[in-house]
Amino acid sequence: MLIDEFLSEYDFEEMHDIAIHADAADIYRVTNEIDFSESPIIRWLFWLRGLSASNVTLSSLRKSRFEMLGETLNKEMVIGIVGRFWTICGGLKKIDAESFKKFDTAGYAKAVWNFSLDADGSNTRLTTETRIKCLDDESRRSFGRYWIFIRPFSGLIRMEMLRTIKRKAEAI
Repeated sequence: MLIDEFLSEYDFEEMHDIAIHADAADIYRVTNEIDFSESPIIRWLFWLRGLSASNVTLSSLRKSRFEMLGETLNKEMVIGIVGRFWTICGGLKKIDAESFKKFDTAGYAKAVWNFSLDADGSNTRLTTETRIKCLDDESRRSFGRYWIFIRPFSGLIRMEMLRTIKRKAEAI
């Protein structure tokens, strides 16, 4: 999978999936175009984190330093971010695909998040996986404490994104 090219080894992970009665091309297009702020849950959780809670698209997430690292059309897209997520300001770094792969500064963590699609009978299975690699022991401990608190909310956002994509893709 493409996600492995960016973060094959990681300290923390979370995965969610959903079956969608639509073809991969439609789901892929919806995933790229959908405004996730249609979901009150996502709007509220983004607002709590201090992120823009309106017009939440994969494209608009770049304003928050998320970057599209790579994609395989109608199969997988990978988004990445580098920072000190456990701090108030986040210490986010501007990255692109190559600098993400090379980044190894102690005190930071790298995170990747993907959407992948697989045919599943008459449905398509849409999966999202989040992986985090901390770049030293102290950041691993700090992130671990942060993850205990944030993981349920992170999971809720991902599950709500999947449900929002499903509703939109099945309505086409």
